[in-house]
Amino acid sequence: MNTTQLECFLEVANCLNFSRAAEHLSITQPAVSHQINTLESELGVKLFQRTSKSVRLTQEGFMFTQYAGEILKMSILSKARVKEFQSQSLSRLVIGCRSTTELQFLRPALAALRRTHPDILPVLRLIPFDALENLLREGTIHMMFSFRETAPSKGRYLELFRCPVMCVCSREHPLAALETVTLEHLQQAGRIAACRPPACPPVLFQIQGKAMGSRSTDEILFCDQQECVFPLVEAGYAFALVPGFPGTDFPGLRYIPLAEVKPLSFGAVYLSKKDRPALSRFLTLLDEYEWDIPQSPLA
Repeated sequence: MNTTQLECFLEVANCLNFSRAAEHLSITQPAVSHQINTLESELGVKLFQRTSKSVRLTQEGFMFTQYAGEILKMSILSKARVKEFQSQSLSRLVIGCRSTTELQFLRPALAALRRTHPDILPVLRLIPFDALENLLREGTIHMMFSFRETAPSKGRYLELFRCPVMCVCSREHPLAALETVTLEHLQQAGRIAACRPPACPPVLFQIQGKAMGSRSTDEILFCDQQECVFPLVEAGYAFALVPGFPGTDFPGLRYIPLAEVKPLSFGAVYLSKKDRPALSRFLTLLDEYEWDIPQSPLA
């Protein structure tokens, strides 16, 4: 049973004339007859009593008119709802982030997105990094962020900026007086708060390892997430090495570029922009956005 059969049935039931029903439906009379015959065959009953002079509803046909209109109405409504949902889905953009730092640097870009594309509704998901790649592959999220070296191999990578490696410390820390720092400075600077991959990119972990030097375990404070280092730094327990993301500096802390390390490539990762106009427009906006990147001696 399909909507064409129901439309033909209801029109014939209303007109009690196949030719007139065909005229109203803008199709041929044989086409109407075919639809009615097919419907009767599917239902296993006669809906109309036909003679050479008249057409009448059978008892079964009269009973079916009570349901056919509702079925047709529900079918049309459900199709409209599906189209509406598809339209809304096209304007939704699901962004996966692995840290509150990513959420923070994204804020001005989201504000720009709202100004330029008010029809796009971003949905933000804060998810551990090792789960992001699976969600991207499944299509649960449309894009994620990553350093180039840890970007999923099957994803497409769009570099947004290069962020310097920064030493962050309290303003009372001995390192705070320096304009740039070296690994030698860091090896003699007391406790360090550090993260392991995947919370920090492997290249940053290697730099942390060099900065640790020959420190004892009491002088190394390991954290599960990059954000966990900041309360320790602010309280004066340690310094830390962090990527210099735009617009994410904690007030009251000192950020000093590490002189011996090139800035790290950071960007957006996605599978395809095909049939995803919201994703395509946001990636274009990110690519053209003027990021306020901290200066690096090796930039």
